Amino acid sequence: MSRPSASDLVAGPDRGPPRPSGPAPGSRAIIPAVDALVIFIAGFVALAGAAAIAGTLGPRQRVGRLLTAAPRVTVAEAIELARAGRSAYVRIDGRIDSEAEFEDADHRPLVLRRTRIQTMRDGRWADLEVAHEVVPFEIHEGLDAIAVDGESIGDGLVVIPRESVGVVGDLGDRVPDDVPDDLPARFVVELVSSVEHAIALGVPVLDPTGRPRLGPGRGRPLILSTLEPAEAIRIIGGGSAGRTRLAGVLVVVAGLLLILGLALFLLPGDALAASPAPTAVGGSDTRSAGEGPGFVGALAPAFLAVIGIAGLTVGLTLAYVRLTRGPSRQADPTRRR
Repeated sequence: MSRPSASDLVAGPDRGPPRPSGPAPGSRAIIPAVDALVIFIAGFVALAGAAAIAGTLGPRQRVGRLLTAAPRVTVAEAIELARAGRSAYVRIDGRIDSEAEFEDADHRPLVLRRTRIQTMRDGRWADLEVAHEVVPFEIHEGLDAIAVDGESIGDGLVVIPRESVGVVGDLGDRVPDDVPDDLPARFVVELVSSVEHAIALGVPVLDPTGRPRLGPGRGRPLILSTLEPAEAIRIIGGGSAGRTRLAGVLVVVAGLLLILGLALFLLPGDALAASPAPTAVGGSDTRSAGEGPGFVGALAPAFLAVIGIAGLTVGLTLAYVRLTRGPSRQADPTRRR
């Protein structure tokens, strides 16, 4: 009696030819392919979270961005823009001057003083009373001068505040009786004097008398800062550095998820093998008769995906740097002394 051969043990008379190992055609791989739509949704959720955090930072964060982004022009150029009727949001630097300045208790010549009484509510300081005193003033650069619409300065005022912190009971009759006396409170004074240099951002226009004036416009506020841009951003962002970094991290995560979803959506599906078994590819040799190697596959979607990923990566990197950038230690070289 003859012994069975190795081929008989593997195949057997009733089993047919041996089958390749691995999952059957059409079955899913061991690690399922993640649906591009799910990745897109996760990316948009992360992006919405970053937008929600940015919304809690308040309008002052926008002031900081404008200080670094607005194009700088000379006062003479701002005057020409106003006379030409061109609506442009620009930055000018110069010395503050006024013929109607007033003195404070320390005999400083002031052009603007804002006094705030604030109370702590829901973990944030809220204005209880705001007093705004301002006189007409100008910004001079050499022999050129342009007036500033001081009455329109709101959240755009960036100076070093003078603060006194206590409780409501310390303020006496300046607070309504229905406010609890033990509620945390502070007294904040912001000053601008005529002996300071300043940065102003706004739209140059002509006032009703035909005089050039810098004011708000194009949906952006009038900004006046007596600080270098880096120091102004530090003052504006006080207490919100952690939230700013978290928003930046969420932006990066959202970008990575969107890039992955875009790659899964655009790249050819043949790049994800269904099984380890070889698959017949249409055609034969990749080389034509008498020619060098050619290309097989959908190249246009692949190229578009690479270009899109590169552009999205650059944009996300710039956004992250802007959101998480700390104040520079170097002074602004464009600032006139």
